[in-house]
Amino acid sequence: MSIAGDVFIVLGLAFMVITALGLVRLPDFFSRVHAVSKSETLGITLLLLGLILHEGATLLSLKFALILVFVAIANPVGAHLLTRAALRTGQMPWRKEERG
Repeated sequence: MSIAGDVFIVLGLAFMVITALGLVRLPDFFSRVHAVSKSETLGITLLLLGLILHEGATLLSLKFALILVFVAIANPVGAHLLTRAALRTGQMPWRKEERG
């Protein structure tokens, strides 16, 4: 299980790097929130699954599983609330300017 745990951890870290790149490279708030909420949730999920596989059947694994459930619920809901609040305050999504 250690090799599978290592694979999950590396994949989770790769998705967290993708999250950081999306946060830096994307043009507006809405794009950034979308990229971060999707890839961060997957990255944390893979990372925690890797830690659960490394730890085995212990109390710590149960705690990791509870954290995983909380993150899987809280990240999408938080992203939705943030974008909804941004729309309500008048922030508009970025649009590519058309060239004449």
